[in-house]
Amino acid sequence: MIIIGIAGGTGSGKTTVVRNIIENLSHNEVSVIPQDSYYNDSSHVPWEERKLINFDHPDSIEWSLLTEHIKTLRSGQPIHQPKYSYITCTRLEETVLVNPCKVIIVEGILVLTQPELREQMDLKIYVDADPDDRLIRVVRRDVLERGRTPEMVLERYERVLKPMHLEFIEPTKRYADIIVPQGGKNRPAIDMLTRFIRSRLGSK
Repeated sequence: MIIIGIAGGTGSGKTTVVRNIIENLSHNEVSVIPQDSYYNDSSHVPWEERKLINFDHPDSIEWSLLTEHIKTLRSGQPIHQPKYSYITCTRLEETVLVNPCKVIIVEGILVLTQPELREQMDLKIYVDADPDDRLIRVVRRDVLERGRTPEMVLERYERVLKPMHLEFIEPTKRYADIIVPQGGKNRPAIDMLTRFIRSRLGSK
């Protein structure tokens, strides 16, 4: 089993990189564990306070559970991955059964911030992109998928996304084994990663 951590700023192209890696491997060889599934449950918090949760701060994640789940998968046991609702800012009752497989990808903006989680990773990847490219993607995504206005997205970018990126996300580049510039557009880097993964699988 290979555990791969893929981090990078919001809108950097992490999802595209992950999708391309999956497409280059057999469907039963890889499972993706999204950091977003492990946001702390806020059902006990009043709704007005829930709306103010800073999802880009490491304290918003239940790292102990995520780390435990990665250890469980590595030991050959399945996990019940949580599901999180951005609409209600709470965990859902249902979970997702994830079975051990050859490649486990742990993906999220903050996954390289935690030492104990990094220790579980055989390969650490940081997906990089220019700030203006990331902002454009964030605006497009939040307007089309999350019902926000461009003004709301820009206000959140200045108040939360940019300072959290500079404080917590950007510094994790130094932990990466590989930095992928230009995000999901960097086809040569994605092909190289795929070849590396295949070589590791072949050597085990």
